[in-house]
Amino acid sequence: MLVAFSVSPSGGDNPDASVHDAVAAAVHVVRESGLPNRTDSMFTTIEGEWDECMAVVKEATAAVAEYGPRVSLVLKADIRPGHTGELTGKLERLESALSRHELGRSQERRGITSGATGSNGSAASEGTAGPEGTTSSDAVGRK
Repeated sequence: MLVAFSVSPSGGDNPDASVHDAVAAAVHVVRESGLPNRTDSMFTTIEGEWDECMAVVKEATAAVAEYGPRVSLVLKADIRPGHTGELTGKLERLESALSRHELGRSQERRGITSGATGSNGSAASEGTAGPEGTTSSDAVGRK
């Protein structure tokens, strides 16, 4: 399971309303957990089993609570039993899909499309050549 979450305090006495110290406390909890994780400017994503992930979210929320009387938590989960390595696997599949999309767009710009005729007037083979010898028609429906 993947859990992306954002946790921040509100109502504290920081005059510039900055929450970076509180967020740092939460990220420290995540990194100490040992779970695979990634932090960007909006969310921290962790990967693990339900109980592991929820325990980390709870502990990170408690760490942030030290910085203000109120805490906001936004959480999104991708629950997919039997799958691991999705923190990087989903991105790898996305990059692969983008490469296929960009290849198709490049071929369209050059006039290489399904059903087009070649320079000798013969019909081109069905689909367009893609990565690793596949054709665009092979890629349809592939996940």
